Amino acid sequence: MKSNNIKQVIIMLVLTYQIFFFPSCQDREKSNLTLLSDKIPTDTPLIYGPGFLTSDSIRSGSITFNPDMTELVFNYRKNQGKIPNIYTMKLIDGKWSKPNQASFSTNKYLDFHPRFTADGNRLYFGSTRPISDTIKTSNKSRKLHQWYVEKKENGDWSEPILMGHPFVDNYIMGAIPSKNGNLYFTSGKGAGADDEGIYYAINQNGQYTSIERMSDVINTNGTWIAHPYISPDESYLIYDSEKASEPDNGDLFISFNQDGTWSESYSLGPKINTKLSEGAATVSPDGEYLFFSRSEEKVKEDGSSYWVSKMYWTDFIKLKKELLENIYRG
Repeated sequence: MKSNNIKQVIIMLVLTYQIFFFPSCQDREKSNLTLLSDKIPTDTPLIYGPGFLTSDSIRSGSITFNPDMTELVFNYRKNQGKIPNIYTMKLIDGKWSKPNQASFSTNKYLDFHPRFTADGNRLYFGSTRPISDTIKTSNKSRKLHQWYVEKKENGDWSEPILMGHPFVDNYIMGAIPSKNGNLYFTSGKGAGADDEGIYYAINQNGQYTSIERMSDVINTNGTWIAHPYISPDESYLIYDSEKASEPDNGDLFISFNQDGTWSESYSLGPKINTKLSEGAATVSPDGEYLFFSRSEEKVKEDGSSYWVSKMYWTDFIKLKKELLENIYRG
């Protein structure tokens, strides 16, 4: 199938799905997500969770919601702090609880990039916590590994479980599952290596035998290609990367999947991508809102620098529709 035909099929399918299956604007205003912000975004991204999830004193990272959007899990650390932790909030009697550090997150090691499974019963995350000496791995010196916790009957989380082979042998970051259990993540020889990019592993009855690198339409789009978000049905992939000519200026891109073939990557556009650095995007379980971090480097009086990040959200239904229309016209 020619490239233009692929574009037209993708656009037709997505727009048809939006018309018949997405809720109306009136219904969307009643979403649990809107209880965390005083305004609902339309054309322009807005800061999400002002005052507690996003403020001048903390650096917020990526976030993830359980399927019915009654539990929020996210990265959180004070500006200039060295250790990010994972925090949680729950919707109780129509109100969101205050942020509390997750029971499985430590103050000794880096814990970050939490991601729910589609059923909400498992949560993946990365951590630099040490692994047991009894674990067999081809790279004992590697500090970062992927872990997961499982939801217990009482609603609490289990103790962290190390992801086994082939993940424990490789540099893996930001693992996120699709609905069928396939995993997408950043991998390669290491952060910043020539082969770093987006990889995946196919779920075979709960087992994963190998990891594969995604196609060049994704992995040749700039540098520091990382932090994938895969839609539950694997119809699109969002990730961030930097242009070689603009270091430290990450932008967000999207690629569409049509019958197993990934389209070229498209920028999410100037309303999302600015002169600051955007990354670590996720989409709400209902497909309605895009969340991402926007970061900038600050310089202290002594000349040293640090990064400040804030969490934003925007209307993803409208953004995707506009994006597909622009692709079609192009």
